Amino acid sequence: MIRHAKLIAAKDLRIEVSAKVLTAQILPFGLLVLVLFGFGIPPDRRVLGTDDEASRSLLEQASPGLFWLAILFSALLAINRSFAIESVDGNLDALRLAGFDPAGVFLGKSLAVASELVVLEVIVGIGAFLLYGPPLGDPLLLGSTVLLTTGAMAFAGTLYGALGAGSRLRDTLVPLLVLPVLAPVLLAATRATESSLFEGSSSGWGWVGFLGAFCLLYLGAGILSFGSLLEET
Repeated sequence: MIRHAKLIAAKDLRIEVSAKVLTAQILPFGLLVLVLFGFGIPPDRRVLGTDDEASRSLLEQASPGLFWLAILFSALLAINRSFAIESVDGNLDALRLAGFDPAGVFLGKSLAVASELVVLEVIVGIGAFLLYGPPLGDPLLLGSTVLLTTGAMAFAGTLYGALGAGSRLRDTLVPLLVLPVLAPVLLAATRATESSLFEGSSSGWGWVGFLGAFCLLYLGAGILSFGSLLEET
């Protein structure tokens, strides 16, 4: 299973490097979403702080949610792309006939999507700090949040991406399947990021625990059910 996962992940990443879809389409889209969010929120509006905190701009306060929304929308493009390259010329059927372990295919495609998301998060995160100006918070909590949110998006997105891969309406069906499932992940990631940036780390670890449980749930569901999903597609 691990060997097959490595082969699938390497194949997908080589295709993406060659096609430059991440750098030419997905990454510019994520940065554009950040800029448009900045236009939509007045920069002069401020949020009053407590007695121990200075007031912050509304844009700065909203920056964690805006960042994760930009990542989520961009992740949909990466997930659709991941299965678009397999739907052409019956590649999924070829993987089955070649004897690839379905769990390895799931892990490999999830790893490839997660690798793309990490690159996206680093660059979009730099853009968010430059545009919105939030403070640098607890690096351990922030790093844990990013890592687990990336895993949650990759595992759930790959599972539901496979579910919609065989449909002619894949481009519109996958977002309809993935967005409701990842709504709790968006909430948890936003609250954990807010805690790391503004509130101190103590209130954010509970949300990180939720993200970890979500990752394990969809990791297990993908390993157990991906074979039947491949048969249906």
